[in-house]
Amino acid sequence: MFYFLSLGSNQGDREAHMQAACREIETRCGHIVRRSADYHSAPWGYQSDHEYLNIVIALTTPLSPPELLRETQAIERALGRTLKSRQHRDDTPVYQDRTIDIDLLEAYDHDPRDGNAREYRTDTDSLTLPHPLMGERPFVQQPLSEIR
Repeated sequence: MFYFLSLGSNQGDREAHMQAACREIETRCGHIVRRSADYHSAPWGYQSDHEYLNIVIALTTPLSPPELLRETQAIERALGRTLKSRQHRDDTPVYQDRTIDIDLLEAYDHDPRDGNAREYRTDTDSLTLPHPLMGERPFVQQPLSEIR
């Protein structure tokens, strides 16, 4: 499978967290075939004094989307992320600072650059692909367009 993933960090040594996340993704998940430049952005959806470092990577892996989600969440925990975003009672999200955030954006049966790639779509309680908010996030759209 072929994936686009978004990575972000706004706590501590952001560059080191990003490098560690990429190493862990390569060790545990598959091969990073493309990586965007670094992008800096203000927090999205909440207030914080800590700016984000963001990248998007393209990944090839034998893992299914649910398997990849489990691995990326384990990597987040291993790198110090203790809480996932949660919902208010009215279903609006609650965001917070984080050492690392890894989001699955899109999934395909092979690299879309090779032509005729089939996009994988799902909408479950734990995973929605393509990511439903990626079009609203310039810090995702800019690096994604760079490597797509």
